Amino acid sequence: MLQALLVLAAGIAAGAINTVVGSGTLVTFPLLLAIGLPPVTANISNTVGLFPGAFVGAYGYRRELADQAGRAVRLGTASVVGGFTGAVLLLLLPAGAFKAIVPVLIVLALVLVVMGPRLSAWMKSKGHAKKSEVTPALWGLMMFAGVYGGYFGAAQGVLLMGFFGLMLTETLQRQNALKNVLTGLVNMVAAVVFVLTAHVDWAAAGLLVVGSIIGGIVGARVGRRLPQVVLRAVIVVVGIAAIVELLA
Repeated sequence: MLQALLVLAAGIAAGAINTVVGSGTLVTFPLLLAIGLPPVTANISNTVGLFPGAFVGAYGYRRELADQAGRAVRLGTASVVGGFTGAVLLLLLPAGAFKAIVPVLIVLALVLVVMGPRLSAWMKSKGHAKKSEVTPALWGLMMFAGVYGGYFGAAQGVLLMGFFGLMLTETLQRQNALKNVLTGLVNMVAAVVFVLTAHVDWAAAGLLVVGSIIGGIVGARVGRRLPQVVLRAVIVVVGIAAIVELLA
């Protein structure tokens, strides 16, 4: 019973964190390991359990998504392809194959989040201004992020926000709304692959589903009210915490 309550609470926390920033996996994955699940089973059960919360969070951001449907569909195709690829790689490659590169990716994402406005100004001075439409480069980055998310997913949201900040002419809140849709698609596709081909701990996954839905509701209500500077700071703090935890 205590373990069940802990998993449920972690799911709520992860659902809220994923909706506001991303990196909720860094709350739930270590807990699943601590209660005795093998690493791959924990990763798979975590993905299955958390993806509903992303869609609940996206619904909470529906106002910010109102006129981004076309963009979400185009980038969503990249996320689906990437998520499927990442899930297959998880089943085929050694469990720690991406371990070394994950902290590097998170550091890159944080640099983009922090330095995004300056980098964008520099790119504009060189004739490469941010755009509102989906470019081939942005599509490719979303597929790369989808592969990463389907394989492991920790700080996937931070990575997406870094890419958006560099390449999209949108506010952080509208970027965050789009991020929730794309991470939800990546995790959903990966979850379908895992359910059909691998072992899922349904007790843990079920508790995470309930928790992530509750957390998604809470996260959307809180996240939409955060000023841009506060949201940017939260992203950085969560990203640094993710790096520390992964390295530890």
